[in-house]
Amino acid sequence: MNAIPSKLSLGPVLFFWSRDDILRFYAEAADWPLNTIYLGEVVCGRRQQMRGQDWIALAADLAATGREVVLSCQALIESESDIKRVRKLVDNGELAIEANDLGAASLAREKRLPFVAGPHLNIYNADTLAVMEMLGAYRWLPPVEMSRDTLAGVLAEAHRQQLSMETEVFAWGRLPLALSSRCFTARHYNLNKDDCQFRCLEHPDGLTLSTRDRQGFLAINGTQTLSDGCQTLLPHLRDMHEIGVRRVRISPQSQGTDAVVRAFAQLLRQPEPIDTLLPTLARQAPGELVDGYWRGQAGIRPLEKQHAHS
Repeated sequence: MNAIPSKLSLGPVLFFWSRDDILRFYAEAADWPLNTIYLGEVVCGRRQQMRGQDWIALAADLAATGREVVLSCQALIESESDIKRVRKLVDNGELAIEANDLGAASLAREKRLPFVAGPHLNIYNADTLAVMEMLGAYRWLPPVEMSRDTLAGVLAEAHRQQLSMETEVFAWGRLPLALSSRCFTARHYNLNKDDCQFRCLEHPDGLTLSTRDRQGFLAINGTQTLSDGCQTLLPHLRDMHEIGVRRVRISPQSQGTDAVVRAFAQLLRQPEPIDTLLPTLARQAPGELVDGYWRGQAGIRPLEKQHAHS
Protein backbone atom coordinates (compact mmCIF):
# COMPACT_ATOMS: atom_id res chain seq x y z
CA MET A 1 0.00 0.00 0.00
CA ASN A 2 1.39 3.41 -0.92
CA ALA A 3 2.26 5.72 1.97
CA ILE A 4 0.56 9.07 2.52
CA PRO A 5 1.43 12.12 4.68
CA SER A 6 1.25 11.16 8.34
CA LYS A 7 0.63 14.49 10.09
CA LEU A 8 -2.40 16.75 10.17
CA SER A 9 -2.41 20.48 10.99
CA LEU A 10 -5.17 22.98 11.67
CA GLY A 11 -4.25 26.36 10.18
CA PRO A 12 -5.05 29.73 11.75
CA VAL A 13 -8.59 31.10 11.48
CA LEU A 14 -8.46 33.50 8.53
CA PHE A 15 -11.86 35.09 9.18
CA PHE A 16 -13.09 37.51 11.83
CA TRP A 17 -14.98 35.63 14.50
CA SER A 18 -16.13 36.88 17.88
CA ARG A 19 -14.02 36.12 20.93
CA ASP A 20 -16.65 33.68 22.18
CA ASP A 21 -16.73 31.87 18.85
CA ILE A 22 -12.93 31.63 18.77
CA LEU A 23 -12.72 30.20 22.28
CA ARG A 24 -15.57 27.79 21.59
CA PHE A 25 -13.93 26.63 18.35
CA TYR A 26 -10.58 25.86 19.98
CA ALA A 27 -12.23 24.20 22.99
CA GLU A 28 -13.74 21.76 20.50
CA ALA A 29 -10.52 21.50 18.46
CA ALA A 30 -8.67 20.33 21.58
CA ASP A 31 -10.43 16.98 21.14
CA TRP A 32 -9.82 16.60 17.40
CA PRO A 33 -7.19 14.21 15.96
CA LEU A 34 -4.59 16.85 15.13
CA ASN A 35 -0.81 16.94 15.39
CA THR A 36 -0.43 20.72 15.16
CA ILE A 37 -2.65 23.74 15.80
CA TYR A 38 -1.80 27.18 14.43
CA LEU A 39 -3.55 30.18 15.93
CA GLY A 40 -3.35 33.94 15.72
CA GLU A 41 -4.52 36.86 13.59
CA VAL A 42 -3.04 36.66 10.10
CA VAL A 43 -5.20 39.06 8.07
CA CYS A 44 -6.05 42.38 9.75
CA GLY A 45 -4.60 44.32 12.66
CA ARG A 46 -8.00 45.85 13.45
CA ARG A 47 -9.35 42.45 14.47
CA GLN A 48 -8.54 42.67 18.15
CA GLN A 49 -11.23 40.76 19.97
CA MET A 50 -8.32 38.43 20.70
CA ARG A 51 -5.16 40.34 21.58
CA GLY A 52 -1.62 39.03 21.59
CA GLN A 53 -1.65 37.90 25.22
CA ASP A 54 -5.00 36.19 24.66
CA TRP A 55 -3.55 34.15 21.78
CA ILE A 56 -0.48 33.25 23.85
CA ALA A 57 -2.62 32.13 26.80
CA LEU A 58 -4.85 30.07 24.52
CA ALA A 59 -1.77 28.55 22.87
CA ALA A 60 -0.41 27.52 26.27
CA ASP A 61 -3.70 25.81 27.13
CA LEU A 62 -3.72 23.91 23.84
CA ALA A 63 -0.06 22.97 24.15
CA ALA A 64 -0.91 21.34 27.49
CA THR A 65 -2.93 18.75 25.51
CA GLY A 66 0.34 17.43 24.03
CA ARG A 67 0.00 18.91 20.55
CA GLU A 68 2.44 21.19 18.81
CA VAL A 69 1.03 24.73 18.91
CA VAL A 70 2.35 27.50 16.66
CA LEU A 71 1.52 31.21 16.88
CA SER A 72 0.72 32.61 13.43
CA CYS A 73 1.80 36.19 12.70
CA GLN A 74 0.09 38.82 10.56
CA ALA A 75 0.95 38.61 6.87
CA LEU A 76 0.79 42.29 5.88
CA ILE A 77 2.61 44.60 8.30
CA GLU A 78 1.49 48.21 7.78
CA SER A 79 2.12 50.08 11.02
CA GLU A 80 4.13 50.24 14.22
CA SER A 81 1.21 48.69 16.09
CA ASP A 82 1.33 45.71 13.71
CA ILE A 83 5.04 45.28 14.46
CA LYS A 84 4.36 45.43 18.20
CA ARG A 85 1.82 42.62 17.87
CA VAL A 86 4.35 40.47 16.03
CA ARG A 87 6.99 41.21 18.70
CA LYS A 88 4.51 40.18 21.38
CA LEU A 89 4.10 36.77 19.77
CA VAL A 90 7.82 36.32 19.14
CA ASP A 91 8.56 37.26 22.75
CA ASN A 92 6.36 34.46 24.11
CA GLY A 93 9.65 32.68 24.82
CA GLU A 94 8.48 29.13 24.29
CA LEU A 95 6.20 28.44 21.34
CA ALA A 96 7.31 28.61 17.71
CA ILE A 97 5.74 31.15 15.37
CA GLU A 98 4.51 30.98 11.80
CA ALA A 99 6.21 33.85 9.96
CA ASN A 100 4.08 35.25 7.15
CA ASP A 101 6.26 38.32 6.71
CA LEU A 102 10.06 38.57 6.50
CA GLY A 103 10.04 40.94 9.44
CA ALA A 104 8.60 38.18 11.63
CA ALA A 105 11.29 35.78 10.39
CA SER A 106 13.96 38.35 11.26
CA LEU A 107 12.55 38.89 14.76
CA ALA A 108 12.41 35.13 15.32
CA ARG A 109 16.06 34.84 14.31
CA GLU A 110 17.03 37.58 16.77
CA LYS A 111 15.39 35.59 19.56
CA ARG A 112 16.68 32.26 18.21
CA LEU A 113 13.08 31.13 18.08
CA PRO A 114 12.26 28.33 15.62
CA PHE A 115 9.61 29.25 13.09
CA VAL A 116 7.44 27.92 10.31
CA ALA A 117 7.83 29.72 6.98
CA GLY A 118 4.19 30.42 6.12
CA PRO A 119 2.58 30.42 2.67
CA HIS A 120 2.62 34.22 2.45
CA LEU A 121 6.43 34.28 2.30
CA ASN A 122 6.16 33.18 -1.33
CA ILE A 123 8.97 30.63 -1.41
CA TYR A 124 9.39 29.28 -4.94
CA ASN A 125 12.81 27.60 -4.97
CA ALA A 126 15.28 25.60 -2.90
CA ASP A 127 17.76 28.49 -2.61
CA THR A 128 15.15 30.53 -0.76
CA LEU A 129 14.38 27.49 1.38
CA ALA A 130 18.06 27.33 2.29
CA VAL A 131 17.95 30.97 3.44
CA MET A 132 14.86 30.26 5.54
CA GLU A 133 16.54 27.26 7.15
CA MET A 134 19.57 29.40 7.93
CA LEU A 135 17.27 31.92 9.64
CA GLY A 136 15.77 29.17 11.80
CA ALA A 137 12.82 27.74 9.89
CA TYR A 138 12.10 24.06 10.49
CA ARG A 139 9.00 23.77 8.29
CA TRP A 140 7.58 25.59 5.28
CA LEU A 141 4.37 25.89 3.30
CA PRO A 142 4.53 26.41 -0.46
CA PRO A 143 2.44 29.24 -1.93
CA VAL A 144 -1.08 27.91 -2.48
CA GLU A 145 -0.84 28.33 -6.26
CA MET A 146 2.23 26.08 -6.57
CA SER A 147 1.58 23.00 -8.67
CA ARG A 148 2.50 19.44 -7.80
CA ASP A 149 5.21 19.31 -10.48
CA THR A 150 6.79 22.61 -9.41
CA LEU A 151 6.80 21.52 -5.79
CA ALA A 152 8.35 18.18 -6.74
CA GLY A 153 11.19 20.05 -8.44
CA VAL A 154 11.75 22.32 -5.44
CA LEU A 155 11.83 19.37 -3.05
CA ALA A 156 14.17 17.38 -5.26
CA GLU A 157 16.63 20.28 -5.30
CA ALA A 158 16.19 20.78 -1.54
CA HIS A 159 17.12 17.13 -1.07
CA ARG A 160 20.24 17.61 -3.18
CA GLN A 161 21.18 20.58 -0.99
CA GLN A 162 20.60 18.41 2.09
CA LEU A 163 17.99 20.74 3.55
CA SER A 164 16.03 19.30 6.44
CA MET A 165 12.86 21.42 6.50
CA GLU A 166 9.53 19.62 6.66
CA THR A 167 6.97 20.45 3.96
CA GLU A 168 3.33 21.16 4.78
CA VAL A 169 0.70 21.68 2.09
CA PHE A 170 -2.57 23.65 2.27
CA ALA A 171 -4.97 20.77 1.59
CA TRP A 172 -8.41 22.07 2.54
CA GLY A 173 -10.19 25.42 2.57
CA ARG A 174 -10.76 28.61 0.64
CA LEU A 175 -7.39 29.56 -0.81
CA PRO A 176 -5.80 32.76 0.58
CA LEU A 177 -4.80 34.47 -2.65
CA ALA A 178 -3.82 38.06 -1.88
CA LEU A 179 -3.71 40.83 0.71
CA SER A 180 -4.20 44.54 0.19
CA SER A 181 -3.92 47.77 2.15
CA ARG A 182 -7.56 48.34 1.11
CA CYS A 183 -10.46 46.73 2.96
CA PHE A 184 -12.76 45.17 0.41
CA THR A 185 -15.50 44.36 2.93
CA ALA A 186 -15.63 47.98 4.13
CA ARG A 187 -15.79 49.16 0.52
CA HIS A 188 -18.66 46.74 -0.16
CA TYR A 189 -20.62 48.53 2.56
CA ASN A 190 -19.47 52.00 1.44
CA LEU A 191 -17.42 52.45 4.59
CA ASN A 192 -13.89 53.71 5.15
CA LYS A 193 -11.30 51.18 6.24
CA ASP A 194 -10.73 53.04 9.52
CA ASP A 195 -14.47 53.03 10.18
CA CYS A 196 -15.29 49.55 8.91
CA GLN A 197 -17.71 48.86 11.78
CA PHE A 198 -16.17 45.38 11.83
CA ARG A 199 -18.58 44.19 9.19
CA CYS A 200 -16.39 41.11 8.60
CA LEU A 201 -18.07 39.66 11.69
CA GLU A 202 -21.20 39.24 9.54
CA HIS A 203 -19.35 36.96 7.11
CA PRO A 204 -17.65 34.16 9.08
CA ASP A 205 -16.51 32.40 5.88
CA GLY A 206 -15.96 35.50 3.74
CA LEU A 207 -18.30 37.33 1.37
CA THR A 208 -18.76 35.63 -2.00
CA LEU A 209 -17.97 37.69 -5.07
CA SER A 210 -19.84 36.35 -8.10
CA THR A 211 -19.50 36.93 -11.82
CA ARG A 212 -22.28 38.51 -13.86
CA ASP A 213 -23.41 34.97 -14.59
CA ARG A 214 -23.79 34.49 -10.83
CA GLN A 215 -20.97 32.01 -10.62
CA GLY A 216 -18.93 32.11 -7.41
CA PHE A 217 -15.51 33.52 -8.28
CA LEU A 218 -13.75 34.94 -5.21
CA ALA A 219 -14.46 35.57 -1.56
CA ILE A 220 -13.56 38.82 0.15
CA ASN A 221 -12.45 38.85 3.76
CA GLY A 222 -11.58 42.37 4.79
CA THR A 223 -8.17 43.12 3.28
CA GLN A 224 -7.85 39.56 2.00
CA THR A 225 -9.02 37.95 -1.23
CA LEU A 226 -9.67 34.22 -1.22
CA SER A 227 -10.98 31.71 -3.71
CA ASP A 228 -14.70 31.05 -3.65
CA GLY A 229 -13.95 27.39 -4.31
CA CYS A 230 -12.64 25.10 -1.59
CA GLN A 231 -9.21 23.57 -2.19
CA THR A 232 -9.53 19.82 -1.71
CA LEU A 233 -6.38 17.73 -2.02
CA LEU A 234 -7.62 14.57 -0.34
CA PRO A 235 -7.36 12.58 -3.62
CA HIS A 236 -3.70 13.59 -3.97
CA LEU A 237 -2.29 12.49 -0.60
CA ARG A 238 -0.31 9.53 -1.95
CA ASP A 239 1.17 11.72 -4.67
CA MET A 240 2.17 14.28 -2.02
CA HIS A 241 4.01 11.66 -0.01
CA GLU A 242 5.88 10.44 -3.09
CA ILE A 243 7.37 13.88 -3.68
CA GLY A 244 8.26 14.47 -0.02
CA VAL A 245 5.24 16.12 1.68
CA ARG A 246 4.75 14.83 5.22
CA ARG A 247 2.08 17.16 6.60
CA VAL A 248 -1.22 18.60 5.34
CA ARG A 249 -3.14 21.64 6.55
CA ILE A 250 -6.86 22.16 7.02
CA SER A 251 -8.01 25.78 7.09
CA PRO A 252 -10.80 26.46 9.62
CA GLN A 253 -14.34 27.35 8.56
CA SER A 254 -17.29 28.44 10.67
CA GLN A 255 -19.18 25.14 10.33
CA GLY A 256 -18.09 21.55 9.77
CA THR A 257 -14.37 21.83 10.45
CA ASP A 258 -14.57 18.88 12.83
CA ALA A 259 -16.04 16.65 10.11
CA VAL A 260 -13.30 17.68 7.69
CA VAL A 261 -10.56 17.02 10.25
CA ARG A 262 -11.97 13.60 11.07
CA ALA A 263 -12.28 12.65 7.40
CA PHE A 264 -8.65 13.56 6.74
CA ALA A 265 -7.50 11.88 9.96
CA GLN A 266 -9.38 8.72 9.05
CA LEU A 267 -7.62 8.53 5.71
CA LEU A 268 -4.20 9.30 7.20
CA ARG A 269 -4.71 6.61 9.81
CA GLN A 270 -6.07 3.92 7.51
CA PRO A 271 -5.94 4.60 3.76
CA GLU A 272 -9.16 3.64 1.97
CA PRO A 273 -10.91 4.52 -1.31
CA ILE A 274 -11.14 8.32 -1.52
CA ASP A 275 -14.67 8.34 -2.88
CA THR A 276 -16.03 7.01 0.41
CA LEU A 277 -14.98 10.26 2.14
CA LEU A 278 -15.55 12.88 -0.55
CA PRO A 279 -19.35 13.07 -0.16
CA THR A 280 -18.86 14.02 3.50
CA LEU A 281 -16.35 16.68 2.54
CA ALA A 282 -18.52 18.06 -0.26
CA ARG A 283 -21.33 18.67 2.22
CA GLN A 284 -19.01 20.68 4.47
CA ALA A 285 -17.29 22.78 1.79
CA PRO A 286 -18.01 26.54 1.74
CA GLY A 287 -17.78 26.45 -2.08
CA GLU A 288 -17.23 24.11 -4.99
CA LEU A 289 -14.45 21.57 -4.52
CA VAL A 290 -11.39 22.60 -6.55
CA ASP A 291 -7.86 21.29 -7.11
CA GLY A 292 -6.76 23.12 -10.27
CA TYR A 293 -3.58 24.69 -8.91
CA TRP A 294 -2.22 21.34 -7.74
CA ARG A 295 -2.73 19.93 -11.24
CA GLY A 296 -0.96 22.90 -12.85
CA GLN A 297 -4.17 24.46 -14.13
CA ALA A 298 -6.33 27.44 -13.17
CA GLY A 299 -7.10 27.27 -9.47
CA ILE A 300 -10.82 27.59 -10.13
CA ARG A 301 -10.90 24.27 -11.98
CA PRO A 302 -13.16 21.83 -10.13
CA LEU A 303 -12.04 18.57 -8.64
CA GLU A 304 -11.56 15.98 -11.38
CA LYS A 305 -14.84 14.28 -12.25
CA GLN A 306 -13.83 10.81 -11.09
CA HIS A 307 -13.46 12.23 -7.58
CA ALA A 308 -16.11 14.93 -7.50
CA HIS A 309 -19.38 13.02 -7.44
CA SER A 310 -21.35 13.02 -4.22
